[in-house]
Amino acid sequence: MTDLQTTAPDAVRERLTAVRAEVGKAVVGQERAVSGLLVALLCGGHVLLEGAPGTAKTLLVRSLAAALSVQTRRVQFTPDLMPGDITGSMVVDSQRELTFRAGPVFTNLLLADEINRTPPKTQSALLEAMEEGQVSVDGVSRPLPEPFLVAATQNPVEYEGTYPLPEAQLDRFLVKLTLPLPPREDELTILTRHAAGFDPRDLAAAGVRPVAGPDDVRAGRQAVAEVRVSHEITGYIVDIARATRESPSLSLGVSPRGATALLRTARAWAWLVGRDFVTPDDVKMLAHATLAHRLALRPEAELEGVAVDQVLASALASVPVPR
Repeated sequence: MTDLQTTAPDAVRERLTAVRAEVGKAVVGQERAVSGLLVALLCGGHVLLEGAPGTAKTLLVRSLAAALSVQTRRVQFTPDLMPGDITGSMVVDSQRELTFRAGPVFTNLLLADEINRTPPKTQSALLEAMEEGQVSVDGVSRPLPEPFLVAATQNPVEYEGTYPLPEAQLDRFLVKLTLPLPPREDELTILTRHAAGFDPRDLAAAGVRPVAGPDDVRAGRQAVAEVRVSHEITGYIVDIARATRESPSLSLGVSPRGATALLRTARAWAWLVGRDFVTPDDVKMLAHATLAHRLALRPEAELEGVAVDQVLASALASVPVPR
C-alpha cells in the first residue's frame, strides 16, 4: 500500500468508519458511544464513559482498541492506587542505579476503569498526561505515545467508596458519554450471542479484527483540521456558551475551553459523516456530550430536581440557529 493510498482522506475515513462495524461484533447497540470515541480520537481528546454496571463500558474500549490495532493498557482504579502505579517511578536496577520504570500510562489507549474509586491525589496523576501528552517524574518530562487517549469509566449508581472527580479533572475530558441500559431487542441479541458461545474475553474469536491503525488516526486529525468553520458557526457556539453562563440554574457555565472543545468535536463529526464544513446540526449533535459534564447546578436547582441536560437543552433552544 502506497503512502498516498494510506493517507488519502476518503480512504482514511472509510477505514475509521469501518471501526464501528468491528466494534459491533462484540458490543450490541451503543453506536453513539462508538461515534463519540472516534470523535475524541480525531480531536486528540479524552472520554469519560458513564453507565450502570454491565453496560459494556470496558468491552467497548477493548473492542475499539482491537479494531484500531493500537496498544492498550488497563488500570483498575482502587482506593490504595498510588500516582506512581499509573505514571511509573524510579527504581533501583541490577546495577544499583536509579532508572525509570514506565507505568501503564505509556500506551495509545489507557482504560482507566472506575476512575472515581481512587482518591483525588491519584486522579490528578493523569492531569499532565491528558493535557500535555507527557509525564514528569523526578524532574524529567517523558512524552507519551501518539496517538494517546484516556477512556475512563465510572458507575453512577455506586456512590459509596467513590471520590467525585474534581472540576479540573472533568474539564480534561473532551466528551462524556452515557451508556444506557439496552432496549429489549438489543438485550435479546446479547443473550442470544452468549447462548451461542460468545466470550467477551476473546475478541478475536468474536471476529473483531483491526481495520485501522495509528497512521489513520493521525491522517484523520490532519483532515479534520481542514474542515471549514464559518463565522456564523463560531458565533453560534459562543452564544451557546454564553447562554449557559446566564442560566439561573447553573453556578458554572461553559468556559472558553468548553466552547473550543465543542468546535473541535463538531468539526470531527462533520468530517466523519463526509463533509468539509460544519453545520449547526453538527454543533447540536455534539453539544450534550461535549458540554454537559462542564456544567454545575446551583444547590436550589438540584433540590428542585432540575437536570443538567434539561438546562443545556433550554440554553440550546434559546440561541437562534444561523441560516
